Amino acid sequence: MVKQRPGGTGRARPAVAPLAAAARPEIVRARTFGELDALLVVMPESAGRETLAGLPEHERWGALHARARPRAGTVRSTTLANRRQTLAVLGFLADGALPFEQLRLAGRMLKESAARTPHSAGLIALPAPAKSATWLEALLAAALAQAFELPAFKSDAPAAAPLRRIVLPADTPLDTRYAVASGAATNLARWLTALPPNMLDSSGYRAVIARLARRHGLTMRWLGEPALRRLGAHAFLAVSAGNVHRDAGIAHLQYRPSRRRAAAAPDLALVGKGIVFDTGGVNLKPHRSMLEMHTDMGGSAVALATLLALAELRAPIAADAWLAISENHIGPSAYRPQEVVRAANGLTIQVIHTDAEGRMALADTLALAARTRPRLMIDFATLTGACVYALTERMSGVFTNRPALIEPMVAAGRASGERVWPFPFDADYDADLESKVADILQCAVEGKGDHILAARFLGRFVPAEIPWAHVDLSSATRAGGLGHINTEVTGFGVRFALELLLRQNVLQSLESRPA
Repeated sequence: MVKQRPGGTGRARPAVAPLAAAARPEIVRARTFGELDALLVVMPESAGRETLAGLPEHERWGALHARARPRAGTVRSTTLANRRQTLAVLGFLADGALPFEQLRLAGRMLKESAARTPHSAGLIALPAPAKSATWLEALLAAALAQAFELPAFKSDAPAAAPLRRIVLPADTPLDTRYAVASGAATNLARWLTALPPNMLDSSGYRAVIARLARRHGLTMRWLGEPALRRLGAHAFLAVSAGNVHRDAGIAHLQYRPSRRRAAAAPDLALVGKGIVFDTGGVNLKPHRSMLEMHTDMGGSAVALATLLALAELRAPIAADAWLAISENHIGPSAYRPQEVVRAANGLTIQVIHTDAEGRMALADTLALAARTRPRLMIDFATLTGACVYALTERMSGVFTNRPALIEPMVAAGRASGERVWPFPFDADYDADLESKVADILQCAVEGKGDHILAARFLGRFVPAEIPWAHVDLSSATRAGGLGHINTEVTGFGVRFALELLLRQNVLQSLESRPA
């Protein structure tokens, strides 16, 4: 799992082996379910016990149903009498349950089965109406999440017994290719976000990105500090100035469908904040605020994983990813409040608080991505505590310079089960970012509406003619998990992005690229 660097520095690089396709469970379809380790069945709360008649040992399932009046969101379990002593898990949904509720029930059902550490599991939705495909997709998403092992480094850890085989009904209309790609990409985002900061430092992250790019046939360009200096990206360089090692940079990856030239302008630019550890800099964070700051690169993990899923699905979208990779350390050369720096698009920024480093790194990354003239830009970032205070960790905030994007983003959040909520993006908020000595303040001195002001700040680095959306990932981590994810690191954003791009087909609704 861990490869020690030469020289005895104590810094380690993560192995990429857990991300291999071989680590995913086998997905099969069958007409009979035989003797599995677990059988998970979801059904409407309004359905009677006769609905269970087609299941093996249906009398036991009927008794499970009859324990009490079914209520939406509840889970019941028992053991079947076959040789494997199959664990039977029954979950109930309201007829009109939204995708988030479907995912949440699925997560509970997989958690119920986890104590038995099943190697094989069958997933069934009863009866079999049109909505059974979405219910099964929720169960499959939860099963893929439960089967995936997050990084663990205990020396005496017992041998893992992951879920290796998932059985679905033969006649289900479920698009398993999409579901598996989405689940694998979400797990990749979770894995990267959970890695300790001495393993996923800037150099280690660059190495992982390069290997993943090669594996998926993507082109990759690394813009290190010398290249960024030549490009005038001094907002990013201000953040990286305090780092001990000069290994920060911006990773630029390209995916092009067949018959599209690599040099052609992209349809899409995905931008991600990749602060692999955030001390707060000179404005040092207190202990509790700094403790989980190895997860501050979650936005870059979402952008990277989404691009890889698009490549795996051979999506007809020319897409780039721009990942801003750095640490934000304190030290003799760290940037300070009241410094004035010039970004890559020429704007000068008056620094107010060194813990607002994410918007500094993203400013230059957005400006450089915009030079490729994409039809749409989306950035993902664990940017502000204000968004968490506004929404909690149950939803993430979205902002956009195109009001027409609000409805499809909310719809994508609802359909994917990764819910988002739009915040205002009105120009009068800019009054709070007026500087007496520079073009713009990095942030306001007071914290009121910081998520909105951060979005207004970022918007200054996106040309007005390019449609752009900003996702403030307040749901990247949540104690107890979220939806179908039962771990604190959620991978939130990948399902949302794929829904928006591939099922909502948001690119088709945009204006054609300006001449």
